Amino acid sequence: MSLASTMGSAPLHIAVEGHGPPLVLFHGWALHSGIFANLREHLSASHCLYSVDLPGHGRSRGTARLEADAFVDALIERVPDQAIWLGWSLGGLLALHAALRHRPRLAGLLMVASSPRFTRAPDWPYGVDEAVFRAFAEGLERRFVATIEGFLDLETRGSAITPAALHALREEVLRYGAPDTDHVFAGLELLQRHDLRDELATLDLPSVWIAGRRDRMVRTQAMQWAAHRSNARYLELDSGHMPFLSHPEVVAEAVHELTRA
Repeated sequence: MSLASTMGSAPLHIAVEGHGPPLVLFHGWALHSGIFANLREHLSASHCLYSVDLPGHGRSRGTARLEADAFVDALIERVPDQAIWLGWSLGGLLALHAALRHRPRLAGLLMVASSPRFTRAPDWPYGVDEAVFRAFAEGLERRFVATIEGFLDLETRGSAITPAALHALREEVLRYGAPDTDHVFAGLELLQRHDLRDELATLDLPSVWIAGRRDRMVRTQAMQWAAHRSNARYLELDSGHMPFLSHPEVVAEAVHELTRA
């Protein structure tokens, strides 16, 4: 089942499956909701899942350029009230933006390998250099398949994921080809410029922040700081940038924890 949520000139794709309390899933930059295939298997029996393909990604082609305010304002009207919102990486930044902008409409927030600010600044040593994102964007433009496969290999190396599961994940992630270039750079701008640190203290919402100890993109210190600032629970796993791949049962239990809150 899918919802055709209009955003701009084309529908925003939202796949719906499962039964139970609503859970909205947001993927990261340059990928699509297929990245959550394994996690969905752990949650579809207990929750009704709304898997969103961000504008220009996966099956959300031809949509308006990704802008944080417009995106969360449109989406909040097309998913159930009192849902838990789970965001990974860039998806976490957008989920956090929604939680701050539409607090009464959300039941909980789960931030997975994400941060209120991704890039380094004089007052924020926990970010990465903007050149990291620029290099990744250039790689996607020139060699999309090789760049994505290299990223998946790097971030799953040393984890418990089997070679067969990794192969299935590659096929799923690459199913719809490269995202729209304009949207890749819109997401890049969000990662480089968006800063929600000052607003975290106002986040009166049950939330859990899950970090990967071996994450090369989001430092554990950034997530630890954010969890403390928002009076949330912090959980650190022995994983890379994709804790939901190596520890899906732990991430699923965090969802159940928020559902019981």
